[in-house]
Amino acid sequence: MKMHYTLKPAFMLMLLMLAISPVMIAQRVEHSGKFTHADTVRGSLTPERAWWDVLRYDLEVRPDFLTKSIQGSNTIEFKIVNAAAAGRMQIDMRQPLTIDSISYMNTSLTYKREGNAYYVNFPKEIRTKHSARIKIYYSGKPLESLNPPWTGGWIFTRDKLGRPWMTVACEGLGASAWYPCKDWLGDEPDSGATLTITAPDTLVAVGNGRLIDKKMNSDHSATFKWAVINPINNYNIVPYIGKYLSWEKKYPGEKGELDCSYWVIDYNLDIAKRTFLVADSMLKCFEFWFGPYPFYEDGYKLVEAPYYGMEHQSAIAYGNGFRGGYDGRDVSGTGLGMAWDFIIVHESGHEWFGNNITAKDIGDQWIHETFTSYSETLFVEYYYGKQAANQYNMGIRKNILNKIPIIHPYGVNNEPSDNDEYYKGSNMLHTIRQVIANDTLFRQILRGLNKTFYHQTVTANQIENYISSQAKINFSKVFDQYLRSVLVPMFEYKLDGYSLSYRWSNCVPGFNMPLDIVFKGKRRIYPTTAWQNLNLYPEGNSDFHVDPTYYILSRQVNK
Repeated sequence: MKMHYTLKPAFMLMLLMLAISPVMIAQRVEHSGKFTHADTVRGSLTPERAWWDVLRYDLEVRPDFLTKSIQGSNTIEFKIVNAAAAGRMQIDMRQPLTIDSISYMNTSLTYKREGNAYYVNFPKEIRTKHSARIKIYYSGKPLESLNPPWTGGWIFTRDKLGRPWMTVACEGLGASAWYPCKDWLGDEPDSGATLTITAPDTLVAVGNGRLIDKKMNSDHSATFKWAVINPINNYNIVPYIGKYLSWEKKYPGEKGELDCSYWVIDYNLDIAKRTFLVADSMLKCFEFWFGPYPFYEDGYKLVEAPYYGMEHQSAIAYGNGFRGGYDGRDVSGTGLGMAWDFIIVHESGHEWFGNNITAKDIGDQWIHETFTSYSETLFVEYYYGKQAANQYNMGIRKNILNKIPIIHPYGVNNEPSDNDEYYKGSNMLHTIRQVIANDTLFRQILRGLNKTFYHQTVTANQIENYISSQAKINFSKVFDQYLRSVLVPMFEYKLDGYSLSYRWSNCVPGFNMPLDIVFKGKRRIYPTTAWQNLNLYPEGNSDFHVDPTYYILSRQVNK
């Protein structure tokens, strides 16, 4: 989102006092729970999408600040993966924008609109080709975001000096809110994309990747062309247009020198140069835990935006006010989150989880948000120690709702408003880490995920199976418990002298997660849903308790 979570503040009642705690969630698609044909068309691999694979996008866009309108084009290069099914192509373009024309081999194609999808008719010769490209021209007034980034769309606003400032936020809503594309997470342009932005020549236009061309035009406009060569999520392709100044530096990373650049509104240059120093700390930490930054070829970039943040690949949106925490507050309530800039750390974490490893279906958005939320805990640990990391991770539990499962329905563009893919997901990973009980192996798993699924779209099963196989522990019931149910496992126990009886309850069938208990030292037990007994002799049970780093409930029941 994105933030990958991108962020959303909510307010919660703290025990024994009233306090404000920000709750961060990605841009959401609100839904009643009753799905329509249009939901399936938007969220699934329809037959009109399945026969072709996107290879490249070449986008051009020219916004008009005064009329709040845009005009542009997208040249889509694609591979034909099923020639027998070729002939009718689905192109997504959200109303009120309209497609003006579509050309293929210097020929205009016919098409029909159905809601937010266009169906394009191809000649029979397409069936004999391995790849092809079409150019789509479009225009109109795009959906405007009234509360970015939590509602998607174009942002037409002004900076503090009254100058135009324009950009887009479209996670959840979808990239088709501002350009025609195959708006499905499972298909990224394999060979990257270019974004050519034409804007008033008094402003600067910033895009993903590297600036490869700039020219001044006779009509007092300027054209900036940016390019990425790596696969990129549709919703990550974003223009930023404003009165930007920038600076560059090299980061000595695992794969050599990483080109970093930073773009801020001119009056924020001095404070940004101080605040953005944390980017080096972030890169050092995340390359340690997750492996090399996934997009060395495209560089790393932070771009000031008129909203809190979003994980736009190689062009992270930043709007945290150049201060510690999230909007000056600590999501954990421990104080540990105030020592670093939440948006830089969290949104950059999405470069590994969300941008490098991408869910095929929005129902598996937890793959993006759970691991990235846990990156905050790992950042705290890297710089402040494991005890501080435990405190931070346990602190964010207050934001868990347990109202709906983390994994949402597949095949529809549905992502209900809920925080649990962040905070509950982070605590699930921390719990799994305790079960593995080997930090070297746990780090290898995180790095292995980014290497094994490098630049790929994945399913939940792929991620779950990889973790289980590498850990040599079957976590299937643990994932079912935390991802597919709202139940928090309850550890029930009885103490009778030197005898301990225990079991799991409030859990999915077959739940059998190992657990560490403490009495004169730590001991590993293997509860199931059936009662088991353990002799505590000679230590006794005077200080018996459950390891609090596990996200579970526990209670002593009657003898």
